[in-house]
Amino acid sequence: MALRRCAGIHRRLRLGFSDSIDFSSASGRISTAGSRSPCAARRWPWGIGARGLFVDAADQVSLSALSGSEEGIMVLELNRAEAKNAIGVDMLGKFQSALDRLQDDDAARVVILRSVVPGVFCAGADLKERKKMSVFEAQKFVTSLRSTFSSLEVLSLPTIAAVEGVALGGGLELALSCDLRICGAEATFGLPETGLAIIPGAGGTQRLPRLIGRSRAKELIFTGRRIGADEAKSYGLVEYLTAAGDAYRKALELAKIISNQGPLAIKMAKVAIDRGSEVDAASGMEIEEACYGQVLKSKDRLEGLAAFAEKRSPVYRGD
Repeated sequence: MALRRCAGIHRRLRLGFSDSIDFSSASGRISTAGSRSPCAARRWPWGIGARGLFVDAADQVSLSALSGSEEGIMVLELNRAEAKNAIGVDMLGKFQSALDRLQDDDAARVVILRSVVPGVFCAGADLKERKKMSVFEAQKFVTSLRSTFSSLEVLSLPTIAAVEGVALGGGLELALSCDLRICGAEATFGLPETGLAIIPGAGGTQRLPRLIGRSRAKELIFTGRRIGADEAKSYGLVEYLTAAGDAYRKALELAKIISNQGPLAIKMAKVAIDRGSEVDAASGMEIEEACYGQVLKSKDRLEGLAAFAEKRSPVYRGD
């Protein structure tokens, strides 16, 4: 999915693989047109069962679908213990493939991103691998890293990062690309790149100040200082702070609540908030109106009204 910045008189906002909205500030008209993802026809390198577990060959990235009362919740796990989940070329490719798979999964409702390596969420990019790269190769990798994190950010599903342990450099940038962040009491965050004579290159200089403010972001980036869970919570870097080891449990609790809401409504709310916050208020209102128009004609909206009248729980299907 590609969501383009809404600027200018005529703008197209793509909502997913099947719908897009055209905005025209001159006429106020909205039209939808079909669009197909270029990745929809890919053959996945993983063994994929019906709503089962999807794992890459090296087990660095896994994607699983929960069931029962947790149906619709997808768990994306990082597992490269020997490198503290440092992201290399191969791991990055597997992660992007997982995002493509998520975007194509109609049954998915919400995604939890976590590490299964004790004490580490993600230590950032693999610097040992980076050291062997030429300048061209390093630039190409950082561009790919930035692109993949942007793919995570604009995923049509809500995403929750459950952070335990260290989230440094690209690890923090990965968490910043999610919609919500939850951390355990022993989590540590930081962007230490300036100490290596570089800058955060996977969105850190853009997402962090938008989240916690420019001055605080500058202080953290200029100094490379690490902050603990309490400070991260006070800065607004994370939405919830839990006891150590409980971040995933809280993420699961939140994901269950989200998965019970109208799927199309959640998708449109994310589009309206994310795209609307990038433009002026008047243009943002146009985006909200267009997104509301999408839910207004949905079957789920009628189901919600019927369930309310009949005093029962709604059964939403995302259409």
